[in-house]
Amino acid sequence: MKVNYDHEQNLHSLKGPVVALPLLLGGHLPASILDVGCGTGTWLRSALDLGISDVFGLDGVALPPEQLHVPEDRIRIVNLLSDWEVTRTYELVISLEVAEHLPPEAAGEFVRKLTNCGDRVFFSAANEWQPGQNHLNCQWPVYWQELFNRCGFACRDTLRWKIWDDHRIEPWYRQNLFLAERDAEAGSEPRIPRVVHPDYMPSACEQWRLRRQGLLVALAERVDRLVRGRARGGAPKR
Repeated sequence: MKVNYDHEQNLHSLKGPVVALPLLLGGHLPASILDVGCGTGTWLRSALDLGISDVFGLDGVALPPEQLHVPEDRIRIVNLLSDWEVTRTYELVISLEVAEHLPPEAAGEFVRKLTNCGDRVFFSAANEWQPGQNHLNCQWPVYWQELFNRCGFACRDTLRWKIWDDHRIEPWYRQNLFLAERDAEAGSEPRIPRVVHPDYMPSACEQWRLRRQGLLVALAERVDRLVRGRARGGAPKR
C-alpha cells in the first residue's frame, strides 16, 4: 500500500517555507537537510536559496519534473509505509504535515526512521480538528512526542511561536510545528500543549458541530431501536 495523496490538490506554497525557514533556524544554517515527505520540494528550495547546498528529499508520490521546485535528482521516491532508509545522517531532518497521511499502525516506525536520519527533527502533523486530504491519523503533538521519547528524543514547543503571527506562512505549520532532539533526558520534558491556531477556529468549530451532530443522530437511532424493541415486547437489537 502506498500513500494516497494528490499533489494537484496541494495548497502548500513556496512562499510559506521561504519565509518560515530562516525564522525557524534563527541564524544557524545546518550543513545538511533531509526532508521526508518533501512533496514538490518547497522546503528544499527554501534551504537551497539560503545557501544550504546539501539537501535531499524523500516522497511517496512521483511528480513530473516541471512540478518540482528542485532538480529531480534531489528527490527519491519511496514507499513511506515500508522499508525506506537513508545511508547517512543529516544535521537537520524535517517532516512536515506528512505523518497524518499514514495509518496509525505505521506511526511508531515512521518516527523511528526519522530519528535514524539525524539528531534534530523539525516535525508537524495535523491535529484532530484539522481537515485535509486523506488524513488517516490526526493527533495532537503530545501523541507524536511520546513516540519521539521512545526513540530517545526530547520534544520542545519552541518553533511554532516563532512564526505564529506570520500570515505569509500556512496555518498548519504555525499550529503544529515542534522540535525533537536526541537527549538523554527524553521523556522528562514538559508535554506539548494542545492549541488551536485562531486561523483554524472556524474549521475547528465546524468539525465539532459535525461530530456533535453525528453523536446526536447515533443517539436518536439507539433510542428509536430501544423504543421499537420494547413496543414489540422484546430486547432491542444491539
